[in-house]
Amino acid sequence: MKKLDWILGGIASLAVVVILLLSSFQIAMYADFSVYEREYAKYEVLRDLGMEMDDVMHVTREMMAYLKGEREELSVITVVEGKEQDFFHEQDRIHMADVQGLFLGGLALRRGAVIVLVCCIAGLLVKKADLRKILARSYQVILGVLTVLIVLLGIGVSQNFNAIFTKFHEIFFDNDLWIFDPAEDYMIRMLPEGLFYDMVIRIGGLFLAGLGILLLLSIWFGRKKEKEKPYQTA
Repeated sequence: MKKLDWILGGIASLAVVVILLLSSFQIAMYADFSVYEREYAKYEVLRDLGMEMDDVMHVTREMMAYLKGEREELSVITVVEGKEQDFFHEQDRIHMADVQGLFLGGLALRRGAVIVLVCCIAGLLVKKADLRKILARSYQVILGVLTVLIVLLGIGVSQNFNAIFTKFHEIFFDNDLWIFDPAEDYMIRMLPEGLFYDMVIRIGGLFLAGLGILLLLSIWFGRKKEKEKPYQTA
């Protein structure tokens, strides 16, 4: 097969991985808000905030809507410690604006990956390449390389999540506004580090499940293709 076919197959496979990873983030964060209720109960967030669950969930939904660009300003008036006030203060708003930028950037990246995937498949079809074989094998090669990175990241998260979490913020944020004081800031009390750890595990589980399903499909398509080959006679 031509080298260009395999290049297109590799790029397509990378695009699929990017789409799956970013979709795993979105599904984990938005598909089931009862997850947040369980996390708040697990880490006794209501006690630390002096709030009712309905109020905390209202703040959560508004915050998550803001991250998707559905709210222009991060401001939620609610009852905290017996007082009606804005749950968020200026540092929260500045930092969450940065987080929103990352989130919207991720959605844009996923749209770009979809376009790349479609273009690669179209290119393979135009070239009349063996689409199933190229995509199946390319994905398996990409997954083999990716597995090494996943294992290393998994070891890092399990051994020292705080260090990984800190490094992530240092890489993606050009300020230190992500450093909060729990004694002064309500948002960090609502979102303790343990909640982020659990969410990373949730995202990772979805991502790995998706990778596994795609691997099984690639193996199935590969075997099906082999069975379709005509028998050779001497």
